[in-house]
Amino acid sequence: MRHSSCFARWFGSAAVAALLATGLGGCQTARSPDVTGSLGTRAASSPGLSDAHGAIEALGERYRANPRNAEAGLRYGQALRADGRREQAVAVLEQASIANPGNKQLLAAYGRALAENGSFKQAFDILSRAHTPANPDWRILSVQGTTLDQMGKHGEARRYYSSALKIVPDEPSVLSNLGMSYVLSKELRKAEATLRRAYARGGSDVRVRQNLALAIGLQGRMAEAEALVTANVSPDEAAANVASLRQMIGNGRQTAGRPSEPRTSAVAAPSRT
Repeated sequence: MRHSSCFARWFGSAAVAALLATGLGGCQTARSPDVTGSLGTRAASSPGLSDAHGAIEALGERYRANPRNAEAGLRYGQALRADGRREQAVAVLEQASIANPGNKQLLAAYGRALAENGSFKQAFDILSRAHTPANPDWRILSVQGTTLDQMGKHGEARRYYSSALKIVPDEPSVLSNLGMSYVLSKELRKAEATLRRAYARGGSDVRVRQNLALAIGLQGRMAEAEALVTANVSPDEAAANVASLRQMIGNGRQTAGRPSEPRTSAVAAPSRT
């Protein structure tokens, strides 16, 4: 089994893309800005892929027949995001948002697409319009936190995670993003403690377990980290996971303590809404 040479394809959050961009790795792919971590990449020959492409084209035809239809624009944009057509998704969702000003569902999808495409400042601004202080959405608050982490504004990002956690205490996805924020600032003990909280409440989410393994491995406890990433997977997948983990940890150690400028051009990969 051929494994990915880039750990970002495994730990696929926006926060991890920032981690890689600030010196702990060499690849800049990421998945969802909503939730930290993601295993594997979408295979080019996945079963049913042609059917999925056909469904996307049908959604596109419906959208082009009436570009001002909010639902058509939203569904087409989300399908493009899921298929990895990031720039096209941004364009569709931007036009749909312009045609339907004030539609918060469209703004939320547009902001996520911008974040996945590396436009973090613009994503943050658009997401700010997708909810209000009087009626905040914890998912959007968490995504805003990851965009701030991408820009190197870790303290500000954590205030957004804190606000999200006031709405949904101990939500594993938010705790996972917060934990990865601490990884970005190399506060590894805080990262581990936070990710253990996420794991205790969301242990069924493999991405949370993988992020915890990263925080543990960066502290030099490789046996413990490898035990986490090899649990409940096939031998081939376990070997690939360990190889990727070791590469990521090795890159992190080589750049430890080296100052770096946060970059805002990390490329995001397909994600769920």
